[in-house]
Amino acid sequence: MASTKKTLRLAYRTFVGFERALTRQTRAFQELHPDVDVELVPYDVPELHAEMVAGDGTTSGDWDLFLCVTDWLPSLVADGKLAELDAFLDLSAPPEDWPQGWSDSLLRQASDERGRFYGIPYHDGPQMFMYRADLFEDPHEQERFEQEHGYPLAPPETWSQFRDVAQFFTRPERDLSGCVVAAMADGHNSVYDFFIHLWSRGGHVLDGRKAAFNGAEGREALTYLTGLIQDRLTQPDPRAYESVLSGEYYAGGRGAMMWNWAGFAVVADMPDSNIHGKNKLGLIPRGDGPGGRHVSLSVFWALTIPKGSREPQLAWDFIRTAASREQDLVTSDEGNIGCRLSTWRDPGMQERFPCYALIEETHRTVETLPPIPEYDAINEILNELIDEVHTGEKRVDEALDEAAARTDELLAGAPAR
Repeated sequence: MASTKKTLRLAYRTFVGFERALTRQTRAFQELHPDVDVELVPYDVPELHAEMVAGDGTTSGDWDLFLCVTDWLPSLVADGKLAELDAFLDLSAPPEDWPQGWSDSLLRQASDERGRFYGIPYHDGPQMFMYRADLFEDPHEQERFEQEHGYPLAPPETWSQFRDVAQFFTRPERDLSGCVVAAMADGHNSVYDFFIHLWSRGGHVLDGRKAAFNGAEGREALTYLTGLIQDRLTQPDPRAYESVLSGEYYAGGRGAMMWNWAGFAVVADMPDSNIHGKNKLGLIPRGDGPGGRHVSLSVFWALTIPKGSREPQLAWDFIRTAASREQDLVTSDEGNIGCRLSTWRDPGMQERFPCYALIEETHRTVETLPPIPEYDAINEILNELIDEVHTGEKRVDEALDEAAARTDELLAGAPAR
């Protein structure tokens, strides 16, 4: 007799925390749907983008669920490649506490300009500054730093102080890097880090439908960022590291500081981390000029239903399971950042992973990526040209001006939507 079992296929970004959480959530889903299998398929970020955004993965019928990063959502929504979730939210039982159980900043990014939802938040950022408390609080290190720099060793307030501290702790003979940077040209942190530096100096990505990232703030930002790499104040060959590998490198005790997603503060606080109990958090440094400000970036991963899904109702049932209070805690328990307010406020989570005490506050002042369908293409332009600066193929001004010209051409030729 032929099997009547159905199979849902879920594409996601390769990350052991995602794998562990989704595996547990699959088991919880199968307790309710024992006749359904779930196939979890991991991809590195460039391959996931090629399959699900640049390719036809969302319309081919091969996939029922897609763990999608929010900067890809506007183009996918504009091209009609994702299922609108409002029908499920209205007609099926929505996740408990919907929508008041989530931060407004997350809900805005998971919906379009009309307020229609296309994803349910699964794994949150935001970006945070992390540092090795055992190094910063060592009396001998404090004395030596103040002798060399004329001010006390402390978590850096400004990017100039950050560079001083990075230079101070760069000790290759001890396998210690002053800072850890995710500079792989994967269209992820390689671009996001530039934006963090741009915003923290008072700059902007766009001015209306024109590029604004190539002004004085942008040139200063990219000059600084590539200077950390070229002056060897980062881990060796940072272009070989994306955000996950950078987080693992830092948790291995081989870096003094890092700005990265909050989830990697959790990784640093896991029992198997070499710096368990030694990691502390602070504000990402600000620019030194009058426009300088502390800023963070909110980008997160959301569970979506591809338009071509053959089992959209079952896919929704899986999302609803994963988005429950209990399963959002599972997401966090496995080294990710859950997205519910109840998870952020959970006393047990805050005790295990101190970053949870700061997430809600951080979300009140986060920046987000331009919510336009053309952003994905802009991201690819910047990813290419930022990497050419890091390799020395192009000067900072040359690369940013070319990126701005290509962005302006793209936006000028984009059809009205």
